[in-house]
Amino acid sequence: MRIIRYLENGKAIMAAVTEEGLVYPLEFMDLFELVQTADKEGITAAGWLERELPKRTSLNNKMEALQLLVPIVAPEVWAAGVTYERSRQARNYEATGGKLDASTFYDKVYDAERPELFFKSTAARTVGPGGVLCLRSDSTWQIPEPELGLVIDKSGRIIGYTIGNDMSCRDIEGENPLYLPQAKMWRRSCSIGPAIRLVDTVADPYALDIICRIYRSGHKIVEGTASTGQLKRKLEELVSFLIRDNDLFDGTVLLTGTCIVPPNEFTLQDGDRIEIGISGIGVLINEVRNQERVSCDEHNQQSHVS
Repeated sequence: MRIIRYLENGKAIMAAVTEEGLVYPLEFMDLFELVQTADKEGITAAGWLERELPKRTSLNNKMEALQLLVPIVAPEVWAAGVTYERSRQARNYEATGGKLDASTFYDKVYDAERPELFFKSTAARTVGPGGVLCLRSDSTWQIPEPELGLVIDKSGRIIGYTIGNDMSCRDIEGENPLYLPQAKMWRRSCSIGPAIRLVDTVADPYALDIICRIYRSGHKIVEGTASTGQLKRKLEELVSFLIRDNDLFDGTVLLTGTCIVPPNEFTLQDGDRIEIGISGIGVLINEVRNQERVSCDEHNQQSHVS
């Protein structure tokens, strides 16, 4: 069972999507209204939907035909780093100026009890499926980072899973680890979607297949695959460190790290199309553009509206 949001006549609509692909509009404003309703009845959100959806009429449209929005307006997006062996290798390569099989402080991060956690994005900086991501203007080595995202409530309870793209500037982080915030966070540097898979409908979150494809001028130039089974840390472990002495909000998203890294000679370019798929959740598709191009588009849109 998945949760989506879509735009209809200028209004955001929340809906449930069944295993058969049927879409059922819901009366809730967001996922947590559904969760709170189910909690009051002592059942899960998925259990509530399984009971109520047979009483309702589904849309004629499939999910892919709708104008999808971010599945949740996340007040904050956090991320974990160096949680996969492939990520450790990539970070070492960056930090040593391109030495293969080098060792750095990232090995300590990988093996430490405390995981690397950092603030990634806010709702205003995050785009949904079909939205445009921005390239950072002062970086020459940028990549997408396909990640499993955890949707959690203010107590740290995992409500569901989504797909996240943790855009990253490899050159900025490699130059100095203290530059991590600038290597990770800028306008439109994060996307999530297209849906949220409710937690109790996933038999094993460590058996999810991840794929990332990048297209340039209509041609596939990068493809990588991975599995959440390669994740070094447990999902609950990452959440437990995030909530320590921290105020969280319902709908917070925690991205859990990447295991797919494009070839070292690759960098994203204006107009590239990124597709990230995770089994049982869907495919998150975004185009990337230069900052100047996005600023021009936004100016033209505002002028047209005024």
